[in-house]
Amino acid sequence: MKELLIYIARSMVDKPDEVSVTEVEKEDELVLELRVAPGDMGKIIGRQGRTSKEIRAIIKAASASEPRRVSVDIVD
Repeated sequence: MKELLIYIARSMVDKPDEVSVTEVEKEDELVLELRVAPGDMGKIIGRQGRTSKEIRAIIKAASASEPRRVSVDIVD
């Protein structure tokens, strides 16, 4: 999942080298924390959060076969 999120984020931003994803393991959930350059934050979030909702939907669909829940947090 981490590689998929990195691929999606890098294809959307102006500074792909500044994209990083950190995996945080909780009880029954894997949280992927996405960090991008401050100038690219708007491209990841999108108007009214539409782009970020779609990114989360793609990751949720891709992780359907995983035994635990996977979620995406966009971190400043």
